[in-house]
Amino acid sequence: MNTSEEFDLLAERCLDIFSKKAVDYGTAWRILRTPSLTDQIYIKAQRIRSIEQKGVALVDEGVTPEYIGIVNYSVMALIQLEVGVANTIEELMPAEIAIELFKKYLGNAKALMCNKNHDYDEAWRKMRRSSLTDIILMKLLRIKQIEDHDGNTIISEGLDANYYDIINYAMFALIKLYENENN
Repeated sequence: MNTSEEFDLLAERCLDIFSKKAVDYGTAWRILRTPSLTDQIYIKAQRIRSIEQKGVALVDEGVTPEYIGIVNYSVMALIQLEVGVANTIEELMPAEIAIELFKKYLGNAKALMCNKNHDYDEAWRKMRRSSLTDIILMKLLRIKQIEDHDGNTIISEGLDANYYDIINYAMFALIKLYENENN
């Protein structure tokens, strides 16, 4: 498989989990402001880094679900940036709309990945998975700085660009994990 096919395969896993949780929980996540979503992503990335450093996890879930969570929460953040935060239960959106928006943003992330992957000649394949985790954490710290400045930047990319990068770095990590499992 090539990167595009692997991305699609793993994006389906992310979508499947998002869709099933939308059935179980509805779109209750719509109440979260983007800084709260950023913190959720941070918790997942920090757990991955902790497991990488310690070499063992006491909660036997592995890191794959954490990277999937990073992808899914990043897509949720992009949705919140577009449609705004729901302040009441009446403002929650139907699961079907959330799923369509999820597909849209994951498709946007893939298109960006394909363009960057062309320009960088798949350099990520030579990176360590731990470096991908560190880059995700760095992007999260950037997002927190931008959020602390009310979304304003002088020269830097905005929140959305950082969330897209996080999605793609997490997808690269998932591809590496998938290839390790299947080799």
